[in-house]
Parts: sequence; structure tokens; C-alpha cells
Amino acid sequence: MPEIGKGDDLAAIIVGAVSLEEGDILVITSKIVSKAEGRVIAAADREQAITDETVRVVATREYEGGVTRIVENRQGIIGAAAGVDASNAPDGTVLLLPIDPDASARALATGIRSLTGLGIGVILSDTLGRPWRDGQTDIAIGAAGVHVFDDLRGATDATGKPLAVTMPCVADEIAGAAELVKGKSAGIPVAVVRGLGRYVGALDLPGARSIQRPAERDLFRVGADEAYDNGYRDGFDESQNEGPLRRDL
Repeated sequence: MPEIGKGDDLAAIIVGAVSLEEGDILVITSKIVSKAEGRVIAAADREQAITDETVRVVATREYEGGVTRIVENRQGIIGAAAGVDASNAPDGTVLLLPIDPDASARALATGIRSLTGLGIGVILSDTLGRPWRDGQTDIAIGAAGVHVFDDLRGATDATGKPLAVTMPCVADEIAGAAELVKGKSAGIPVAVVRGLGRYVGALDLPGARSIQRPAERDLFRVGADEAYDNGYRDGFDESQNEGPLRRDL
């Protein structure tokens, strides 16, 4: 595929570059979508861009080269630097994530289905770290025409035991598998996943935003150090409200 620029017809470029079959799922790196949508800024503005894209700070850690910020961004994704990234960006620039990855995926799926007449699913992927685990993997940040979950709740396992909570996130699994083909430096921004047509469906299926766990069910809203500091301050404030500490003899 050629280098993508602002305003490019990404659906047409992809259709011209790959051979597709009914039920295929296209995993598209979000960076080429960001380029096509003009989500490119000067590298000097990166720190301010991270601030602008942040809706909630989860944790910050200082290191020798600066400060790592783990935040929730406007897309609802929790990760480092709000997804603002210099990799695979033109020199002197950084890329912001698409404003609405699900809408971008839906537009691409609509265009590709129109051009090919095929039932095609689209997943937009990006690379994130994981809590408690070193390294990174690709996840789905946008999806259209794909069932993002394989909801097995209410079924039984191979031994007949009921499945109460089992709901694999197939969109993330597909995104991670596709990254083994695309790689980080091979210049391959799109992978075709074939043989999973059972997960392809209507364009109005819930997108990747539905993967984000709601705040009321998030057991890890802040980092460990931040949680400790918050608890310490709350305890101190409560003790002050109750008056000076004293020892009864």
C-alpha cells in the first residue's frame, strides 16, 4: 500500500491492495486511519496533545527521561500517553488516534462492502501495554460489522459445567493475531483474517467502545501509589474533622 495522506480514500486503496472473500475480517492499524483523517500534529506539541486528549489521569511515574502518564483518553481507552504516538509517523510529527474509532471503522466497512459487494468486518487496531504484564499487544480500538465478543454465558463447557462469565473478547484476539502478520516495522498496515466469518455481522453491531469496562465495575480506577495517597489523605482529613488525636490514660 502507498503512504497514506490526509483525505485519501482508504476504503478504495485497501480494496485495490488485497483480495477479499465473503466473511473476511480486515484488521487495519489505526495509524493509517489517523493519517487519512488528518490527525497529525507537530512533535513539539506532543505533551500538550496528551493533555488535550486526556479525560482522566490514572497514574503517573517519573523516570530518567521524563514522566510516563497512564490516562483515559476521549475514546475511553486507558493507556500510556493517551495514544499519542510518533512511531510510523512522518518525521517531526506525532499521530493522534481517530476521534471516533468505531465511526471510522463503520465508514470503512461501509465503503469496502459497497465496493466489493461482500460481507466484510473491520477492526481498527492499536498497540497497548497491559497491567501486570511486560510488553505490548494489539487490541481493537474500533470495530464495525464484527461481533466483538463471543458470549458463551449460559452455555456449558466440555464437561457439562455451566459457563457463568465466559465471554472471550474475540475482537482483541483477532487484533493481536493480525499483528503477528503486520509487525511493527514491516510497513504492512492491513491484515486479512479469513475463516472467522461466523463473527461477521451487521454494521450496527456494538463497536469496540463496548469493550471498555464501565467505571462502576472498574476495580482498578487508579494506580497503586495513587490509591494509597488518596486513602492516606482521606484518612488524615477524617481524623482532623474528629479533632486532635489524644491518648486516654
